[in-house]
Formats: sequence, structure tokens, C-alpha cells
Amino acid sequence: MSKPRILVVDDEHVIADTLSAILRQAGYETSAAYSGTTALERARQSNPDLIVTDVMMPDMNGIDMAIQVREFLPSCKILLFSGQAATADLLKDAAAKGHMFELLAKPVHPQDLIAKLAALKLNRPLPQP
Repeated sequence: MSKPRILVVDDEHVIADTLSAILRQAGYETSAAYSGTTALERARQSNPDLIVTDVMMPDMNGIDMAIQVREFLPSCKILLFSGQAATADLLKDAAAKGHMFELLAKPVHPQDLIAKLAALKLNRPLPQP
């Protein structure tokens, strides 16, 4: 069975790289992106099973990026994280347009994130002969 692919997105390089390394150690195939625009490009190229993204980023917020990803990767799961209060309004606006997302508080404890990913059951099926 191949490893689930996860794209970690945060404009703070240290956070994206650290979460990516932690998830790799937990058995996932990971990559990091440092902006919403770059995340869109990477998602088109790599077809991740899950995107874990910060919400507040300078070029494109994580919610807008997630909505665009769902247009071309509808099966990709998306998990948002944020430490800013303004996120609540963005989530309400997205929900009003029919886009529901789960939000984790930032800072995200690695054990909490790994437990959440286990609950999402990201296992990839074996290819059929």
C-alpha cells in the first residue's frame, strides 16, 4: 500500500518544513509549500490525498486556495489551521457559499495532528492489476 500524500502549506517556512518532517516520520509522503499560489501548482502536479494549510497567508488565504483545489481535486481532504481570530469570519463566508472546512488551532501539537490524520483514514488503496 502506498503512503498517503500530504501537502503542508504555511508562509512561515519553519512551520511548513517542521510539520512536513513530523508527518514524514509518522509514515506519510509529504511536501511543503510556502504560499497559496505555490500550493495550487503543487496540488495540480502531485494530487495529494490531504492538504494541511494555514489560513492567513499574504498572497492567497488558505480557504480560497482550498476552494480552488476542490474544483480540480474533489477527493482531496483539506485541514485548515490558524491562530488568528479573523479566520472565523473567513470560515463563515466560505460556509455561506457551501464550503465546509475543519479548523485546528495554531500552534498545532504534532500528536494532535497525527491523531486527526489517523481519524481521516488516508490510506491509499493498492493498485489493481
